[in-house]
Amino acid sequence: MDNWLKTSVLMAAIVALFMVIGGMLGGKSGMLLALLFGGGMNVWAWWNSDQMVLRMYNAQEVDAQSAPEFYGLVAELAQRAGLPMPRVYVIHEEQPNAFATGRDPEHAAVAATAGIMRLLDYRELRGVMAHELAHVQHRDTLLSTVSATMAGAISALANFAMFFGGRDENGQPVGLLPRLAVALLAPMAASLIQMAISRAREFEADRGGAAISGDPLALASALQKIEHYAQGIAMPSAEAHPETAQMMIINPLSGAGSMAGLFRTHPETAERIARLHDIARGVG
Repeated sequence: MDNWLKTSVLMAAIVALFMVIGGMLGGKSGMLLALLFGGGMNVWAWWNSDQMVLRMYNAQEVDAQSAPEFYGLVAELAQRAGLPMPRVYVIHEEQPNAFATGRDPEHAAVAATAGIMRLLDYRELRGVMAHELAHVQHRDTLLSTVSATMAGAISALANFAMFFGGRDENGQPVGLLPRLAVALLAPMAASLIQMAISRAREFEADRGGAAISGDPLALASALQKIEHYAQGIAMPSAEAHPETAQMMIINPLSGAGSMAGLFRTHPETAERIARLHDIARGVG
């Protein structure tokens, strides 16, 4: 519940930031237009996000005939979680990673790389896919889409304010320095908020995945292996679309391990593993 409260506060902050930029562009009318613009973008992203992301990664759909073990694993976990069967995809990338997408549990998809299926044993892969189904169960796939879309819209509006200016509540043109500050700081603030939302949701998905699989130590073991190998193997699809990094079970971007805490899309893997061991011991 603490993480849900934190997520709600962060989402409110990103909406407030959106409204501040809209107000700078045109007072109260600008705020309203900014919200309408953001709402339209979110409706489009909500409806199209799953296919859009899967195309970015050239994901290939599989079924019980083409990938019986992997498909059966997901089917068993979906049944345990009380979820509709998601569509199942394989990404032909060597980096070990996985993600979930879709606007709701009835339109969800889960995807795993060929690399993660080669690296992990059955029990560990089961722990990873339980984590992804927990994202579906918690509707994090929608939340990540909304936060990413809002962050992108804030950057677009900030650039618009920089180059085309705006007017304050009294109809006076906004000066260059305030516009420059908004253009530089607003996208950074939006990204920081988006990353904080992502970190909070990862902890909840770890906890939810442990409950779905009934085996928290399997996910802990998988995270340890993935962390060890992922940073040494590039993922070109993720590098081409860095805004999708927050969706992965481990940050797929090169140099991710050197990021400062605020700029992490994911919590420290060591902390995630420690929490999973606490769950296995019945602590917290």
